[in-house]
Amino acid sequence: MSHTHPHPGGGRGPGGPTPGRARPFWTTRRRDQLTGYLFITPQLLGSVVFVILPLVLVVWYSLHEWNVLAGSFDYIGTDNYAALADDPNLGPVLRSTGLFSVGLVVFNLGLALLLAVLLNQKLRGTIVFRTLFFSPVVVSLVAWTIVWGFLLQDNGGINGLLDTIGVDGPNWLRGEGTAMLSVIVVQVFKNVGLNMVLFLAALQGVPAELYEAAEVDGASRLRQFWRITVPLISPTIMLTSIITVVGSLQVFAQIAVLTQGGPGTSTTVLVYYLYQQAFQFHHFGYGATLSILLFVIVLALTVLQWQMRKRWVFHES
Repeated sequence: MSHTHPHPGGGRGPGGPTPGRARPFWTTRRRDQLTGYLFITPQLLGSVVFVILPLVLVVWYSLHEWNVLAGSFDYIGTDNYAALADDPNLGPVLRSTGLFSVGLVVFNLGLALLLAVLLNQKLRGTIVFRTLFFSPVVVSLVAWTIVWGFLLQDNGGINGLLDTIGVDGPNWLRGEGTAMLSVIVVQVFKNVGLNMVLFLAALQGVPAELYEAAEVDGASRLRQFWRITVPLISPTIMLTSIITVVGSLQVFAQIAVLTQGGPGTSTTVLVYYLYQQAFQFHHFGYGATLSILLFVIVLALTVLQWQMRKRWVFHES
């Protein structure tokens, strides 16, 4: 009958811990983990304080009727959501919001891509024009909007220029058909430079050999644009479309300065309507409900665009 003899040192094989010595707690791995946690702590605290906590509070406020003037804060359950479904102004507000978003996305992305293609050509003076179109991006939004407010008045600079060629310009900011168009144009000129720079960077990353090969095969400039340029810059197109859509749904200062939501509700977008309900009419609970609706719309559109990336972005599989 054979016997196995325990290994000297507590019956553990080579490499086992020495008997009587506890494993140190402060290991290199734990120091690295602590370092990582310390690095992400500021961002994590910022997300909790400025994102997660406000979202929780907004949901909580939407379940209450909060009258600051009377000092009351009464729980009403889902009454604000029922009022949202019955609000006769919500339909026109959502239509105005959709019209503004669609107009901004189409004009902004279209103009930005056109400018980027033109500035990507090896022409003289492109640096000057690039700076000229990007300058409004760094200008204060309120200052930019106030200046355009003066230009678009009935007796403002735009109509003054039209008068020199014999055209009687309309009251841009007070007309039912021109107010929304005016706000869209102001916003497009303000931010088109940012998307232009992004498109320009993407265009400069397209290999020139592909265009040379296409020219050898007899492809026209337009065919090269749709078959080579657009697919290769599609990641940038997706990025700019998401940024522009989300930004269009959050517009406020332009509406507040230029039209105050008028005439009627033709330029009353969802964010401005939220402001009116909460801070002008002091319906803070209902305003919180509208903000939740805005959050759901932004989230749904962002997720939809992200899910469609496999059809939009060339290198996605």
